[in-house]
Amino acid sequence: MEVLTTAEMQRADQLSITAGTPGFKLMLSAGQAVAEAANALVEEGPILIVAGPGNNGGDGFVAAAELAAQGREVSIILMCERDQLQGDAASAARGWKQPVLPFNPQAIGKPALIIDALFGAGLSRPVDGEARAMIEAINANGAPVLAVDLPSGINGTSAAVLGVAVNAIETVTFFRKKPAHLLLPGRMHCGHVRVADIGIDAQVLDEIAPQLFENDPDFWGAAFPVPRIDGHKYARGHVLAVSGDVAATGAARLAARGALRAGAGLVTLASPRDALAINASALTAVMVRAVDTVVEFGELLGDKRYNTCMIGPGAGVGERTCDMVHTAISTQRHVVLDADALTSFAANPERLFESIKSSLGAQVVLTPHEGEFPRLFSDLSNKTPGRSKLERVRAAAERSGAVVLLKGPDTTIAAPDGRATIAANAPPWLATAGAGDVLAGIIAGLLAQGVPAFEAASIGVWMHGEAASEAGPGLIAEDLTETLPAVHRRIYNALGIEY
Repeated sequence: MEVLTTAEMQRADQLSITAGTPGFKLMLSAGQAVAEAANALVEEGPILIVAGPGNNGGDGFVAAAELAAQGREVSIILMCERDQLQGDAASAARGWKQPVLPFNPQAIGKPALIIDALFGAGLSRPVDGEARAMIEAINANGAPVLAVDLPSGINGTSAAVLGVAVNAIETVTFFRKKPAHLLLPGRMHCGHVRVADIGIDAQVLDEIAPQLFENDPDFWGAAFPVPRIDGHKYARGHVLAVSGDVAATGAARLAARGALRAGAGLVTLASPRDALAINASALTAVMVRAVDTVVEFGELLGDKRYNTCMIGPGAGVGERTCDMVHTAISTQRHVVLDADALTSFAANPERLFESIKSSLGAQVVLTPHEGEFPRLFSDLSNKTPGRSKLERVRAAAERSGAVVLLKGPDTTIAAPDGRATIAANAPPWLATAGAGDVLAGIIAGLLAQGVPAFEAASIGVWMHGEAASEAGPGLIAEDLTETLPAVHRRIYNALGIEY
């Protein structure tokens, strides 16, 4: 599903209005959706709506009138004087015939539910003064909070907390999600996100042409590789994974198994000779070849059946790894680079970027976590003021010429052309040693089957999160490959494919 920035959502509203849907009709639909969500959250007891001076407050007034008409006990705290409201918000306020309470934290009382209709997604400056005191009082009250569009205090596009933000248990948004519903820290304030249809025609998206999507099968389903009944293993690609030395072999084995479970027809581990016995004794379906030098690695790639390389987990940091990366890219293989392969270029990341951009046929995916990301993109670290994770990853993809995947609870993937996805399906127990190695392998396995790099990275991240959910708490990295068959079945069911 498409994800819209605050500006894109405003444009969607305007396009809908221009096409003949009155703005007040959209507000009526939004307020009714809020009322419906409120009734679902609390079946009885008083409801308090805290309304701001803009259209978010207007949604709150519509919800108040709807709830009162249904017999609910409702009161409203308004941030400004009623006669200061303008446009559709003023029209909505005229539908509320009762008094409004003063904008004072003491007026909150003890409601069964608080509806936060203060600011919504358009907030762009830090919350201070009376508004800050009100948000702090809402959070301290103890009543559950339903947020309208987005919890107040969150920037809808960057997901930043602007000083302080409401903690909601549920958020009702309209037409499409915004980045802050998926990115941290904003997502942590939203609770469950409910997307309501308020009458905006999806055709407005043709003109907006959004480039951001939630990472799920609805987005990449058409690219998922489904084996043909007349297919064979050689048609499903051959991944060459690079192993580390005798003391660092486990990471590459995890990645190799991930590639097989993702559907690659064959996987071979390029192993140093001193680790050959260890790798061979620990692997069955994965083949092992002795490779000590970059020359031997290049000779192995003389076999065109190796169409994808996975380099990084346990590979070692240094020139040997850099040379292997250059060799793989120059032979126009699809390449996944993780861990040591990224760190090896920390002193001169432009060498890597030039290699990627000069290759005509290679599709390259970089899979850093937040610790590795600044080694290649030092000016784009998470310490960069005012830049969201989405902005940083998009900038990194454009600079490097690769698909960049920045791992985390809100893993964000961007292509050099600006397309991006955000994943929200990773459980907290996925943060465990070796999980990233399996992810690199899954993506390599998808690339080997001919999936384009951006889609392969997006599918791999979603499968990785679902596999972790399937395994449950207590997960270790080895569990991920064992639960991937169940994830394949889940995808087949979602896509309506018989198996």
